[in-house]
Amino acid sequence: QVGVATGMFYTPVGGDIMFVEASPMTGKGNLVLTGQLGDVMKESAQAAWTYAKAHADELYISKKAFEQDVHIHVPAGAIPKDGPSAGVTMATALVSALSGRPARNDVAMTGEVTLSGRVLPIGGVKEKVLGAVRAGISTIVLPKVNEADLEDLPEEIRSTLTFHLVEELGEALAHTLRGGEFREGRLQFTSSTPKDSSSKNLQH
Repeated sequence: QVGVATGMFYTPVGGDIMFVEASPMTGKGNLVLTGQLGDVMKESAQAAWTYAKAHADELYISKKAFEQDVHIHVPAGAIPKDGPSAGVTMATALVSALSGRPARNDVAMTGEVTLSGRVLPIGGVKEKVLGAVRAGISTIVLPKVNEADLEDLPEEIRSTLTFHLVEELGEALAHTLRGGEFREGRLQFTSSTPKDSSSKNLQH
């Protein structure tokens, strides 16, 4: 769906997935955040917004898109213990909403994002991945720095999954948005216009 990205989170009772939604609306270029978000998650959303502005051309986002407000919503029941790890998910939802390009609903993602677009390590990898597997996800985007954490996963589970280990947000978006690929160190799309509208109607 356009503007909906699948993130992962964990709590003391285990991991699960969450859907982060972003929706543009008439306004003056502000971010509106709802869903009982702490300061850290608000900073993650702000970093994603700044990245999208700085890379608007390669993301095929028109300058006019930033003259409207964008509402980002994270379901209140999915407040993760490690707020920054929603950065990649927020960025995917935001870029998807602004560009009209659908996010992949078969991919779950996690990772903290800096203003320059670097993807930083997060905690709870094993719990998050197991939660995603329970939810039927088979492709997962993780920070490259967390690669060693995959050894904690049982081999029979690891062998059924596809992992994309990323160091920067452009690389992550190549896997989380439809039609994206990462070539020669930068994010590229197979077409400047999003895929035909039928892909927007995919159900989660």
